[in-house]
Amino acid sequence: MRTNVSGRVAAVLVALEGLGIVALAVWQIVALVSGDTGSIESAIALVVLTVVGAAAVLAFAVAVWRKLSWGRSGAIVTQLLILAVALGAATGAYADPAIALVLAVPAVVALVLLVLAVREASSGARG
Repeated sequence: MRTNVSGRVAAVLVALEGLGIVALAVWQIVALVSGDTGSIESAIALVVLTVVGAAAVLAFAVAVWRKLSWGRSGAIVTQLLILAVALGAATGAYADPAIALVLAVPAVVALVLLVLAVREASSGARG
C-alpha cells in the first residue's frame, strides 16, 4: 500500500483548521456567557453554526486521512472559503493584511496538497 504523503500532510492541516474553528466557538461561548453580545438569540445561532462548521472540517480531515474522496472534495471547498475570508480580511474598511496572510498561507498550502492527493488517488485508481 502506497503512502500518500501529500494527503496525510493535508489532513493534518485541515485538522488544525478545524481545531482553529473549535477555538473560535469557545471564544464565542465565552463572549456569550460574559454578556458581550448584542442579541442572545443571534449569538447562540452563531455558536451552533460555528460548532457545525468545526465538526464538518474535522470530518473532512479524518476522511482525507482515510483517503476518502468526499473528504478531499469538502476540504478543497473549505480552503476556497478560507481564501475568500482572507480576501475579505485584506480589503475593506477594516483591512488587516497580516490577518489575511495568516489565513491565506495555510489555505494555499493545504489546497495544493489536496490537489496533489487527488492526483495521487487518481493515478493509484488507474494503476
